[in-house]
Amino acid sequence: MRTRIGTQLIVGAGAVSALTVGALSLWLLRTHRTALLAELQRSADQLSETIKSATLHDMLENRRDNIDRQVDTIGRQQGIVAVRIYNKEGRIVFSSVKGEKGQAVDKRAEACYACHAEGRPLTRLPIPERARVFRASDGQAVLGIINPIHNQASCVSAECHAHRAEDTVLGILDLSMSLTEVDRGIALSQRRIALAALLTVGLSGLILWWLNRRLVVRPVAVLAAATRRVADGDLTTRIPVSSGDELGALARAFNEMTGRLAEDQRQLTQAEKLASVGRLAAGVAHEINNPLTGVLSYSSLLLKRAQNDPDLRSDLEVIVRETKRCREIVKGLLNFARQSPPHRQPTDLNEVVRLAVAIVTNQLALDRVSLSLDLALDLPQLAADANQLQQVVVNLLVNAADAVEASGTIRVLTRRAAGQDAIEIIVEDSGRGIAAEQLPHIFEPFFSTKGPRGTGLGLAVSWGIVQGHGGTIHVVSRIGEGSRFTVRLPLGKPDQRASGTQ
Repeated sequence: MRTRIGTQLIVGAGAVSALTVGALSLWLLRTHRTALLAELQRSADQLSETIKSATLHDMLENRRDNIDRQVDTIGRQQGIVAVRIYNKEGRIVFSSVKGEKGQAVDKRAEACYACHAEGRPLTRLPIPERARVFRASDGQAVLGIINPIHNQASCVSAECHAHRAEDTVLGILDLSMSLTEVDRGIALSQRRIALAALLTVGLSGLILWWLNRRLVVRPVAVLAAATRRVADGDLTTRIPVSSGDELGALARAFNEMTGRLAEDQRQLTQAEKLASVGRLAAGVAHEINNPLTGVLSYSSLLLKRAQNDPDLRSDLEVIVRETKRCREIVKGLLNFARQSPPHRQPTDLNEVVRLAVAIVTNQLALDRVSLSLDLALDLPQLAADANQLQQVVVNLLVNAADAVEASGTIRVLTRRAAGQDAIEIIVEDSGRGIAAEQLPHIFEPFFSTKGPRGTGLGLAVSWGIVQGHGGTIHVVSRIGEGSRFTVRLPLGKPDQRASGTQ
């Protein structure tokens, strides 16, 4: 089963978020429990100090009944599990738990081990080392804290039960406090933190889902749909670019790709058309040329004999003129069919333009068309077939001359292509322009905007020549504003055979 990348991202990010929040929650709970226990330990230590202070005078005067009452009263307070006072021999002297008086406690027991770990009682211990947490017989958690009863000057000098001056610790006060409320507070904190963690993970999941849908799923879906349309042959497909991230860059690259594919497809179609028409033209020209030559020869002979018959002469002149026109069409077909690969030589493109202009100068003068040249002086030499490029420029100039009216203008310029290793020839005219619906077809064989005056082969032949040089030819035209043809030729390398190297 196919899993969407967005779902995988959300699941992965959700898992990471859950683990992070879970680890943070555990750390918070442990920190909270540690803080509560530390606070309870301080409270228990303060309470034990209070008990010691409250029972000090009764101990000095050996008023055991008062001590029993105080211990018993404190032991019945809420949260107090037991209060015990041990003497230095480890016997319980006072206790809030009935029946414990007189019992001896092993010094290796949990309550005594901290002070007697080194084999002798320690005089001072920090609170955490005097506290312990354990389970009572009824299962409740209990915090126990011991507080040594140190020997004082009043104890040594007391008349009733004096102690030796070298005794450091006279006994132990053992206070046990219930942790039930602490456990309840921790449980409540656990529930709250768990709820907060679930809400955090859920909210982050929703935000991730929204961001993923907006930033990933929708752009990828648009890209996938556009790819399917291109696969179906629609090379006009474009993706709107609405972001500057990687997907935006991918959309721009996709649009550039489809544009290039469309252009390549157009060029491939054009090349196939040219190839097909070339083969057809070669056969037709070969079959027509011989009978056409015979017609022209006999009609020319009859024209010479009809010097005294004006009507017959007029008819024969029409035959001869139209036969010559057919011969020119056949000649164009042969030239079109016999296009050869360019023979590249170092070529001065400006000189090619000047030679082409010289060929059409008389026609332009008769039509009263103004021609201006703007040739760049710093052009490098071009590896090209000068004769073929001259034919291209002549075709463009003839078409421009046919498009402009009397007193029109034609401008020819050459220049280095901006940012590219190429040279451009531009032919502009102020003629009638080309309709938008005709522009895609002007390079097709036998398509002409001149009507019966054109054969429709000039631009097709020019397109083939430019393509053979690895260049491009582009036209911009508007009705009533003229046309602009741009021929871009790359700076290639001369043929090795032409340069004499092997």
